[in-house]
Amino acid sequence: MDERIRVAVLAATGAVGQRFVSLLTDHPWFEVAVVTGSGRSAGRQYGEAVNWVVPGEIPAGVADLTVQPTNVAALEGEGVRLVFSALPSGVAREAEPEMARAGFVVCSNASALRMEPDVPLLIPEINADHVKLIEAQRARRNWEGLIVTSPNCSTTGIVFPLKALDDAFGLSQVHAVTMQAISGAGYPGVASFDILDNVIPYIKGEEEKVESEPRKLLGRLEGDAIRMADFVVSAQTHRVPVMDGHLAAMSVGLEREASPGEVREALAAFRGPEIVRGLPSAPTHPMIVREEPDRPQPRRDRDAEAGMAITVGRVQPCPVLDVKLVSLVHNTLRGAAGGAILNAELLVASGYLAASD
Repeated sequence: MDERIRVAVLAATGAVGQRFVSLLTDHPWFEVAVVTGSGRSAGRQYGEAVNWVVPGEIPAGVADLTVQPTNVAALEGEGVRLVFSALPSGVAREAEPEMARAGFVVCSNASALRMEPDVPLLIPEINADHVKLIEAQRARRNWEGLIVTSPNCSTTGIVFPLKALDDAFGLSQVHAVTMQAISGAGYPGVASFDILDNVIPYIKGEEEKVESEPRKLLGRLEGDAIRMADFVVSAQTHRVPVMDGHLAAMSVGLEREASPGEVREALAAFRGPEIVRGLPSAPTHPMIVREEPDRPQPRRDRDAEAGMAITVGRVQPCPVLDVKLVSLVHNTLRGAAGGAILNAELLVASGYLAASD
C-alpha cells in the first residue's frame, strides 16, 4: 500500500483503546490520526490524559495528539476513513451508527451491535465470507459507511476449535466453562480484595454471549442474512486471578464419531482462507495444538504468534459428549484489539476500504 489509511481510535485512553494504539504503531497499512476519550480526557494531550497500562511506552506519534470528544465532528476534516471502536456498549450503540451514517468504516470491539442481523460478526479465519453482509447493511440503513464487529474475547478462543471440528465432523452440542483473566474487565477492573485468592463464578452478560455468538460466527450466509448454526452451547463463565489469557474447558458433541487422534489432526490442519493468510496481523498458524498433558497455560502460551494464535490442548475422549479439550486466547490481543485490526485488514483485502476513494 503506497499510502497508509488514517484511522481514529475511539475510547483510546481505556485498556483496549491502548492496545489499539500500541498495535497500530508502525502498522504498514494504518496510522493513528485521531484519538477520542471521555469528557475527563477531551482537550488534553493523549500522553497526559492516559494512564498507560499496556507493555511498552506510549507511541511518540500519538502521545502529542489532543484527545477529541467521541463524535462525528471530531473526525471530519482529519482525513480519517477507518474507526476502531473500544467504546462501552451503551455508548457504542448510538455512536457507531452515527459514524457509519457519516461514511466511516467502523471496526468495533463493542458488544452492542454484534447480533444485529445485518452487522457482520467477524473472525477472518472463521467466516471471511460474512463481509458480504455489508451490502445488505448499506441497503437497509441507507449509509455509505459500514460497521463490522469482533466477538467476545472468550468466544474467540472457543470458536476456533469449534470451526475445525464442525468442518471435519459436524457439531451437535457444546459445553464450555471459561476461566477469564482480570484484564478482560478493563482497567481498573476487578477490585484486588475480590479477586486475590479467589475465583468469581459470574461475569455479567458473558454466558449469553458465549452461547449465542458462536452460532452466528459458524452460521451460513444465505442471501442478505446469516442462518445461525443449529448446534447448542451451554456456557459457564468465571473470573480468575490471571492477568491475561482466557481459558475454556469444553466438551463437544460431534455429528460423526472421531477419535482423539482424528480430532487433533483436524485442529492442527486448520488454516484460514487464502485471502487472510497474507494480511499483516494474520498469524502463520492460527491454531496451535499442544501435546503436553498440562498445556495450554496462560503464562506460557498466550503470546503465541504475537498473541494472535489460539492454543488448544488436552484433547481426550469425553464420557458425556464425544471429545473434550482446553483452548486459550490472549483476550486483549486476538480477543480484542488485534482481532478488530485483522478485521480491518480483511476489509482492505476485500475492497471495502482503500487509502483514498
